[in-house]
This record gives sequence, C-alpha cells and structure tokens, in this order.
Amino acid sequence: MQSQIKVGQRFKFNILSDNTSPERQAVVTRVDSNREEGFGTEVDFYFAYWVEAHELPETEVPTTLVFQRGTDGNVYLDGHRISITLLE
Repeated sequence: MQSQIKVGQRFKFNILSDNTSPERQAVVTRVDSNREEGFGTEVDFYFAYWVEAHELPETEVPTTLVFQRGTDGNVYLDGHRISITLLE
C-alpha cells in the first residue's frame, strides 16, 4: 500500500471515539515504510506505512505526532483510530 500523503502536505484530523474530539491540524514532516522504520516483515500484516507530522499551529517546541496507516485501511494515532482530511 503506497502513501498518498507527501512531505509538506497539511491535513486535519480527529480521533474517532465515543467522545467527540476537537479537530486538529498538522503538516507532514516524514513518510516511512516499515523497513525505513526498522521493522521486520511481520509488521507488514498490520501497518502499511508511517507518517510523522508536526501539529499546527507551530509552537517554539513543535509537537511531533506519529500516525500509522494500517493494512485494514484505517489510520491510527497512539493506538486510536482517526479520520484524516487532506488540505490543499
């Protein structure tokens, strides 16, 4: 599964849960495969690729977030399923 998200791209996201979470924004700083993350072939059953992003608005010390695209087609952040909308 190839990533459609690119470095520098902005997106908005929110955590899908019973409690409504506020919509947040981030910008992509890195997109890696399982190999580039240093994982073996067994991870291919669970994750397709990894996206590192900085949350917006940017602060003096950027908040780095790591998203995982699952082979099930869902996106996860800290083990929680999220929805992502790419911004132009």
